[in-house]
Amino acid sequence: MLEFVVIHCPYCGEGFETQVDLSAGSQSYIEDCAVCCKPIEIALRVGDEGELLEVSTRTDRE
Repeated sequence: MLEFVVIHCPYCGEGFETQVDLSAGSQSYIEDCAVCCKPIEIALRVGDEGELLEVSTRTDRE
């Protein structure tokens, strides 16, 4: 189950749309910022019914 979300880069502060896969459940992964190309750690929290509960971002240094 794919869904589009808008996230904000913790480095440059710009928002951009990205696609997340909710079928894998809660997870975290690294994706490069679409604006400044720095690596962002994206964490997804997915509910029991497959709904997106929370998206958080942080730098790879945190």
